[in-house]
Amino acid sequence: MAEAATRRPDVPELDFGSAEAAASGSGDRAIPLDDGASEPLVAGASAAHSSRRETLEPGRSLVVADFSNPAHNAAERLIRLAYGLGIPASTLTSPFGKPARPRLLATVESPLAGDRAAGVALRAGHFLVYGVKAPIVQMSYGSGAHLTAPFERTVHGFTWLGDLASATPREQAAPTACRIMDAWLQANPKPAKGAAWKVENVGLRLLNWLAHAPLILSIADKAKRKQRLEAMASTARWLDRNVKDASDRLGELAGWCAIIAAGLLMPDGRPRRLYGEAGMARALGELVADDGGVLSRSPLAQMDAIALLVDLAACYRAADHEPPEVIESMLQLLVPPLLTLVHSDGALGSWQGSGAVRHDRLAALVDASGVRTRPLQDVRQWGYQRVLANKSTLIFDAAPPPLSRHARFGCASTLAFEFCAHGQRLVVNCGGAAFAGGQVPARIEQGLRATAAHSTLVLDDANSTAVHINGRLGAGVNEVEVDRRVIKAGQGTATRVEASHDGYAARFGLVHRRVLMLRDNGAELRGEDLLVPAGKRGKRGKIGFAIRFHIGPGVELRLAEDLKGAGLAAPDGSYWQFRIAGGDGSGEVSIEESMWVDGNGRPQPIQQLVIQGMTSRSGGSFSWLLKKMG
Repeated sequence: MAEAATRRPDVPELDFGSAEAAASGSGDRAIPLDDGASEPLVAGASAAHSSRRETLEPGRSLVVADFSNPAHNAAERLIRLAYGLGIPASTLTSPFGKPARPRLLATVESPLAGDRAAGVALRAGHFLVYGVKAPIVQMSYGSGAHLTAPFERTVHGFTWLGDLASATPREQAAPTACRIMDAWLQANPKPAKGAAWKVENVGLRLLNWLAHAPLILSIADKAKRKQRLEAMASTARWLDRNVKDASDRLGELAGWCAIIAAGLLMPDGRPRRLYGEAGMARALGELVADDGGVLSRSPLAQMDAIALLVDLAACYRAADHEPPEVIESMLQLLVPPLLTLVHSDGALGSWQGSGAVRHDRLAALVDASGVRTRPLQDVRQWGYQRVLANKSTLIFDAAPPPLSRHARFGCASTLAFEFCAHGQRLVVNCGGAAFAGGQVPARIEQGLRATAAHSTLVLDDANSTAVHINGRLGAGVNEVEVDRRVIKAGQGTATRVEASHDGYAARFGLVHRRVLMLRDNGAELRGEDLLVPAGKRGKRGKIGFAIRFHIGPGVELRLAEDLKGAGLAAPDGSYWQFRIAGGDGSGEVSIEESMWVDGNGRPQPIQQLVIQGMTSRSGGSFSWLLKKMG
């Protein structure tokens, strides 16, 4: 490699060794790390490291058997059935008495921490959503008002109550909360069509009202206090009738959690609680795969599901009820997959529309859940392979994208990867589609979900899975084959993950196979991208390809003179070299502009390394190496 960067002009050339031969070979084997790299598994390797080739299809395996209806006795089942048929709760609990007036039976202490910066902004008179400020007095609270998705969720879901509670004592926060509550109730005197009456927003709103009731009920005006309690009661009745109309299972789960919370904290609530518990169990069974990952494969959706159950468990404790076993069991399932996507800097990777959610927010959520566990080992439907090597983390998307009906800001990210070494992100995905409408412009949301916005191979500028405007996904990847093993590598070992997808098979007759090998010292990552004919015979002609490596924030790049590599100077002082194997058809390396969305929803300008050129439609192989120098 030529003198690649100003910090380390004396760095020696990288030696691909037998990788050069692999690049020019038949294209059906992985890059060996060295002469011993192709040996079988390390003797005595644990079962978790054993070789296992598996074919994965979009997640359909649901947690139904373990999370069926709670074990109620005959009388409770009868009450639940009657309430579901529309018989009023007061008739079932006190058939000869008067319906109880709306009131709250307990005060909830939510263990969830809100965003303190957003809470401070509210005290100053502004909503703060993903870095965008909007004055409280100028906000349109009506259901028909046009708001971006993040503001819609904040305003109509009352998620800002948790932020306000985290920023200031109750007596100082209450006037701001009551001011917004009055404006919202005035703009929404009764149910209507629009964003305010989407089931998910209604569920979030009622759950937040109940969990943070002292903020909105700390008022001397008895008439307004009564109005707010009646709004809670009428909202709970609306959810009873409409919860099953949610657009997806996460939205339905929000509705069921709110129904149960109302049953716990409001009079005559036992029938509603029994009805809600059965509905919640069904919704969870259809939301989560058998390995604990939500079927949208979205880290943000995973966090939302955990947060809903944490707040609901707090409502049970406030009412002196033991939370049902399903809540604790589901939290035990949900937390490990989320931790699979945590890099060595403590923050999340950028997958399925999420940004790099901050480590403090993630740690607070896990702490509130009460679950003490390690990252998921058996990834199956969740599909994110995580390799940890000496404080370097490699996260590899080795599963199909979610089915369209499950997708939330679904991304065509199959076979993309991220790499973080000692807390420094070197290779990332753009991320942030779910934050569009804050500082991320809404018009680029679809582009952030494209294959090109991820660190993987793209053929003919086409997505491996179709990306639709409405946030759903179309045709493309149907199945992924994955194999993971530990192999010998010189004096040490390396973790080798191989996966392939069929997203380009129908259009171009090619299957994309990617092999990633990370040494146990975390300082060397080798990769090979192969295009293999989908049929017995490859097609004639050539097709354009691009292999994109979006480089982490703050990393300085400089191309090698031969255009076969680049130097990466990281902010922490480390220096890495990137090289591709030589040979005809291997393409050239170039530097292009890119964008990365941080944990606060702010777009950051970054750069990307791109290997691009033309390759035969009968197949090809492209080898590359990322290695720490010095």
